[in-house]
Amino acid sequence: MLASPRASASRARGLHSYISAPSSRIISNNNRIRARGEEDTTTKNRSFISWTMSSEATGPASNGRSGIALSKQAPLEAILFDIDGTLCDSDPIHFLAFRELLQQVCFNDGVPITEEFFSANISGGHNDDLARVLFPDMDFEKAMKFMDDKEAFFRKLAAEQLKAVDGLHDLCRWIEARNLKRAAVTNAPRANAEMMLSLLGLTDFFPVLVIERVRPGQAVP
Repeated sequence: MLASPRASASRARGLHSYISAPSSRIISNNNRIRARGEEDTTTKNRSFISWTMSSEATGPASNGRSGIALSKQAPLEAILFDIDGTLCDSDPIHFLAFRELLQQVCFNDGVPITEEFFSANISGGHNDDLARVLFPDMDFEKAMKFMDDKEAFFRKLAAEQLKAVDGLHDLCRWIEARNLKRAAVTNAPRANAEMMLSLLGLTDFFPVLVIERVRPGQAVP
């Protein structure tokens, strides 16, 4: 089976708790983790498992079999990691890069953007979409040049500021000890993704790096 943990920066401390009791938190405790399996029609005899965190207050699984070990239902063979917001909290660095460069080009009449504006309008967006949203009256190629400059500035800032989320390297050692397959999956530019993995000391940990460029509304191959 293939599993993909969906962590966010707000769950940074949760990574450490996975390690402190891996058998009860990751494998056995259905009150904390649920698996949703669906058939992969492109690969024969293979399933996809999506891991999601459930609230402490939700109580036992509705089927009443919360004591059944998840490992018996869906043996864990591989893990997929997002990079931004999962391996590291990079959003604050993206915010600083956007704020500085947007002010330089007199966006919003030169008034610096706020974190609220960044979260609502920029965070997580594709660069080509952001270029159109932020600069609707600008030539697209010129707008994309701004986005490229912003990514270069992000990498400059990240070299000094990027840090792994708490517990990440403990989790990586837990994964290595069990010889689980793993890959990093991201929609970030390749230069950003490779640099972040290098700064986190995870270049060799991930033998596969998947650059996700599927746009909303497009068919997934």
